[in-house]
Amino acid sequence: METDSMERPKSNTDPTQTTLKEERDKALTQTTRRGGETKLLIQTTQRGRGPVAENGRSKRSAGELEQEIAMMPVSLTRGLLLLCLCIAAATMRTAEAAGGGGYMKYKDPKQPLNTRINDLLSRMTLEEKIGQMTQIERLVASAEVMNKYYIGSVFSGAVSVPSEKDSAETWVTMVNDFQKGSLSTRLGIPMIYGIDAVHGHNTVYKATIFPHNVGLGATRDPELVKRIGAATALEVRATGIPYVFAPCIAVCRDPRWGRCYESYSEDHKVVQAMTQIIPGLQGDIPPNSRKGVPFVAAGNKKVAACAKHYVGDGGTTKGIDENNTVINRHGLLSIHMPPYYNSIIEGVATIMVSYSSWNGVKMHANRDLVTGFLKNTLRFRGFVISDFQGIDRITSPAYANYSYSITAGINAGIDMIMVPYNYTKFIDGLTFQVKNKIIPMSRIDDAVRRILRVKFIMGLFENPLADHSLVNQLGSQEHRDLAREAVRRSLVLLKNGESADKPLLPLPKKTSKILVAGSHADNLGYQCGGWTIEWQGLSGNDLTHGTTILTGIKNTVDPETEVVYKKNPDAEYVKSNDFSYAIVVVGEPPYAETFGDSLTLTLPDAGLKTITNVCGAVKCVVIVISGRPVVIQPYVPLLDALVAAWLPGSEGQGVADVLFGDYGFTGKLSRTWFKTVDQLPMNVGDPHYDPLFPFGFGLTTTPTRAN
Repeated sequence: METDSMERPKSNTDPTQTTLKEERDKALTQTTRRGGETKLLIQTTQRGRGPVAENGRSKRSAGELEQEIAMMPVSLTRGLLLLCLCIAAATMRTAEAAGGGGYMKYKDPKQPLNTRINDLLSRMTLEEKIGQMTQIERLVASAEVMNKYYIGSVFSGAVSVPSEKDSAETWVTMVNDFQKGSLSTRLGIPMIYGIDAVHGHNTVYKATIFPHNVGLGATRDPELVKRIGAATALEVRATGIPYVFAPCIAVCRDPRWGRCYESYSEDHKVVQAMTQIIPGLQGDIPPNSRKGVPFVAAGNKKVAACAKHYVGDGGTTKGIDENNTVINRHGLLSIHMPPYYNSIIEGVATIMVSYSSWNGVKMHANRDLVTGFLKNTLRFRGFVISDFQGIDRITSPAYANYSYSITAGINAGIDMIMVPYNYTKFIDGLTFQVKNKIIPMSRIDDAVRRILRVKFIMGLFENPLADHSLVNQLGSQEHRDLAREAVRRSLVLLKNGESADKPLLPLPKKTSKILVAGSHADNLGYQCGGWTIEWQGLSGNDLTHGTTILTGIKNTVDPETEVVYKKNPDAEYVKSNDFSYAIVVVGEPPYAETFGDSLTLTLPDAGLKTITNVCGAVKCVVIVISGRPVVIQPYVPLLDALVAAWLPGSEGQGVADVLFGDYGFTGKLSRTWFKTVDQLPMNVGDPHYDPLFPFGFGLTTTPTRAN
């Protein structure tokens, strides 16, 4: 009987022998291409023959090796080749797992999204996964830190800039330096840089500052807001940043809240409409996209958005920031939740959790609402991010039990933690809890999967580094013209003369002499408000580029009209100067967040005194610069005209455009204007609704010339 150990007769015409020869040739070619370990294995089968290799084993030429393999019994040859191929495959897998050479699916943009996510996730160590879940402030970031700790995200806090009045190019360089640290890691996962851009790219010098959301809500124009989102995205990208912590989609139910100007309206329907800023920032989601899957348009002109603050931040008791929203589940879902429905449908990439509580449970620890409702019911597939030191504040006082805060926050469903400074404490704490099964590995994988999904969708793996191609977009004239339009559309005319037959507005451009008075008439910082260059805002005209309301007035009136500015004139001065009319611009000083909480909502005494001194002596229009309705009822009878200008931003010329009739007043109140603070909270639809000016109120004027 013939066996595999017996040598077969040679025959040049035997088709079986020819096939085996071809099989061996093919295998030999493949194995010799697959690295040293396979070739070394073949060499070791030729013991005792020919020259000795450096490893002590004999060398054979490729031809000799081929001849000897061809002479081997078929079963032995097949076994050897199978072993070679298995070792080669294992070698490749080992190299790929180490992040080395070879084909890696996650790096291939042609692969399906989930294939890329799964491939990368399978290669990651626990250390790398936790790094992705960590967001740190730029002050503690460096290329070395990014590399060592596999940090997933960096951000600029409210006052965190490379240096004062930096250029777009400087920002790009800084962001790229951090990114290069991330790209030098084993797997080369890019970081994502984030920044607050709540009314334009508001931290950066020379950026266009748009009206705050309370003013945009008064426009009732979602398409305008979408264009503002697109302009903001371009200016943010101009500085190399691909991620913004905006929009705020809070439904502010009490103007005593210091963040009420970040809310478009007390009415969730208005806020829902204004979520059109999300496709402005991210791009229009393609038709038939899966609900809940994030979307950011390809290229370098869009940014990932962040709907915030989930959920109920605008409903806290007495408007106290970061406090408790007391409302039943139906109320929460019908008033505060609807804007999130729209945001998710529009493909928002991320959602930020609120500092506030719902019926005593901190939102940062609320698994029912974060995982149960947002992720499971609404099918949100982007990532959930904490607020600044958000998990620290789960306990009272903050940071009292950081280990518990980590457990509660991560198990609630938060995917990325805005640490922001003591990142090693967070990384070590989370690592310990995973290794000790306090937090399951499945929760970590869910978080990282979501973070990677956003990064892949954004195209960060293909284009991780920014360039200078968009630097001219920062503060461009086109964007300033858009902001000026937004100012015009946001102004709400609350009073215009004693009757409709005798309106004061629009004002005549040509007259002998006019008075401009008030603390906010010539103060760019005041008219921009909080979250402008610095967290709490600034006073003065040197903080950034823009046009004050006073300058806008001077640009608009007839060249022969004398404009006199006096910040706080007394009554005698006003009476003795024979002014044709006066424009008084007063309001709130800048503030942000808790620093803006107010139980009285009164204007500063100096502003009220200016109103009294001026409007008691001459015809006047009062322009109120504020982030919310304020106490004004006692002064209304004294005024000839009253305008709510909110926080108009850098383009004060837009106020003058409407005052003098180049454009008409069209804005409508997005908030109820109360009579006294004792009525608060009071919102449209409430029983016993008795406002000074109701929700939706706004007088109109006709332009004096065609535009």
